Amino acid sequence: MSVQPPDGAHPQLAVDIVDRLEWVSGLYPGYRRAHAKGACYRAVFLPTGAAAEYTTAAHLQGDPVPATVRFSNFSGNPYIWDRTRSARGLSVAFHLPGGVATDLVSVSQPVFVAATPQAFRNFLEAAEPNMFTGSPDPEVVRKYATEHTEAMRGLRAVKNTPIPVSYATLRYWAVHAFVWLDKMRRRTAVRYRWEPEAGVQQLSDERAAEKAPTYLSDELTERLASTTVAFQLKVQIAEPGDPTDDCTVLWPHDRTEITVGRLLVTGPVEDQAKWDKRMFDPTRLVPGIELSDDPVLRFRSQVYAVSHGRRTQGK
Repeated sequence: MSVQPPDGAHPQLAVDIVDRLEWVSGLYPGYRRAHAKGACYRAVFLPTGAAAEYTTAAHLQGDPVPATVRFSNFSGNPYIWDRTRSARGLSVAFHLPGGVATDLVSVSQPVFVAATPQAFRNFLEAAEPNMFTGSPDPEVVRKYATEHTEAMRGLRAVKNTPIPVSYATLRYWAVHAFVWLDKMRRRTAVRYRWEPEAGVQQLSDERAAEKAPTYLSDELTERLASTTVAFQLKVQIAEPGDPTDDCTVLWPHDRTEITVGRLLVTGPVEDQAKWDKRMFDPTRLVPGIELSDDPVLRFRSQVYAVSHGRRTQGK
């Protein structure tokens, strides 16, 4: 069994961010510091082959690829009720021959709240719960967002995220830009989005208030008992001048988009405890895909490593 390095082996900023995630959601030893409540499922990814002219990445060519997915709620509180209005997550691990894996991590909002790791740390400081109410001070958050327009865009996206009928009826974005490389090493910047084949379906606040605290996982279990859950992987292709270093800004909607595959979720994994320990890391890539110059994307593995180290040590 591997031993995780102490926090001191990681950049101080990564440690600070995880500390502040704990302050915002509370500390729950053994759980993820974000997306604590979730479960893993078996899946298969069926590439269309449309990506082959842009990238040599093995999982985007033509052959079916086994996968493991994790649906989750954003909060670091593993006991949060499903009926809250919040971002949800869909993480996918693609399993390639030889024990190789690559991950795609996505959320139910198209942009992030910060363009740099330091800005995210500052945002979490503004969102720190008040010691008397146990909730963030809305005036402090509003003042921060007013002074930082990128945070306002991210908060607006959170506010507009649907309360879903199901994890299967949400649209999920990978938020960051990535770079594809073809056989000639030509580079193409792309962004990913999972489109639910069941369509986007949401609940009103009134209908959501009637739902059980675990209705999302309950509904998914019931749905998978009779059918598969399917998503199409859409990829937006950048044009010159489209920013690749800012995950708070969308690219224009008229950019070329291709469908590169279909994800079929078939049922829960047999060993939930084993998979719950896994770290889904968007920087875990394979040849044919590289990180963009997005500083938040490049820093995420450091934050994940701190969080993973703490929870695997029962902290």
